[in-house]
Amino acid sequence: MSRGGAAVPVDPQTDAGDGEADGGAGGLIGPRQTRRSTNTVTLTDVAQHAGVSPQTVSRSIRSPELVSTFTLQRVRRSIEATGYVPNLAASNLASNRSMTVAAIIPAISASVFADALHGLDEILAPAGYQLFIGSTDYRPSHEEELVRAFLGRRPDGIFIVGTHHSKLTETLLREAQVPVVEAWDLTDNPIDGLVGFSNSDALRAVVEFAAERGYAHPTFAGSFQSGDFRAVARRASFEDAVRELYPGEPVRVIDSGTGTVDFETGRRLLDETLATHPETDVLMFASDVFAAGALLECARRGINVPQDIAVTGFGDFEIARHLMPTLTTVSVPNREIGTTAGRLLLARMTDQAVATSRIDLGFSVVARESA
Repeated sequence: MSRGGAAVPVDPQTDAGDGEADGGAGGLIGPRQTRRSTNTVTLTDVAQHAGVSPQTVSRSIRSPELVSTFTLQRVRRSIEATGYVPNLAASNLASNRSMTVAAIIPAISASVFADALHGLDEILAPAGYQLFIGSTDYRPSHEEELVRAFLGRRPDGIFIVGTHHSKLTETLLREAQVPVVEAWDLTDNPIDGLVGFSNSDALRAVVEFAAERGYAHPTFAGSFQSGDFRAVARRASFEDAVRELYPGEPVRVIDSGTGTVDFETGRRLLDETLATHPETDVLMFASDVFAAGALLECARRGINVPQDIAVTGFGDFEIARHLMPTLTTVSVPNREIGTTAGRLLLARMTDQAVATSRIDLGFSVVARESA
């Protein structure tokens, strides 16, 4: 059928698609509008514009990794030029692929997770995959809801932060029959793929750093919510390291409880530390955000860092390099976690062999001016 409007699609609910129907007293009505009008751009139109076969256009949409870069760019230019919108629902049913990846993170506002999402998208977008993003707010029950909701949309892969999940969430992920990559932690029993680092080892390294620098009275501060298993692991590691490296020294921990991860909570944690443990000479925070809030408060009060009290963070956020004094912290490969997970997912989703599905990217203690 031509695109010029010379023919009208036959609606199975009308007599013959000739524009006439019983309209009361012999009245005429026009052809009924259907969801697909006569000027809809078709896959064949794109193929003619690109000078390729319709099968090549279909393959470029459904399996771009099977098409040469030259042809893929040509088809994509034609899709843009013609305004073609693929019927992905029909394509997904035919190919059993959705070309989507579900990404489940604890908080969208945290720059470390945003960095990972950028890395993930950097790898998956050129291959034609789109991200569905959900935030758990560190609540295992909400993580369970998100996993169930995303699985209902049939993603081709799942990226999820953390290795601790409810029993139902773990069951859903293990039985999903799609590649799953957990991130930001290590475990000997991953659900499928794993890209991360040891939170316990990272915090122990900070305590060792403080001991080597001669600090005698360390305190650890953060928000240790039950759903933030990585922060809880850091706390446990701090306690174990202090008992081993500082025999006879009390274990000092300040917990903000349900305090949000922001500068204000960091300021309050500093207040409580100075009031409860005034002997503290190095204050270790579970996040750079808390540490930044504490450093800003120290500057406001005229507390000299690190002379009066040293401060360390965790994460190596961008702000750590711009604070005065600059922040000593643990650097973790945030963006690399995303790109590595993306490559692992892409290989699994396209049935390629992978050398290993458990990848430890490590960490480093970055010594700056605050400690």
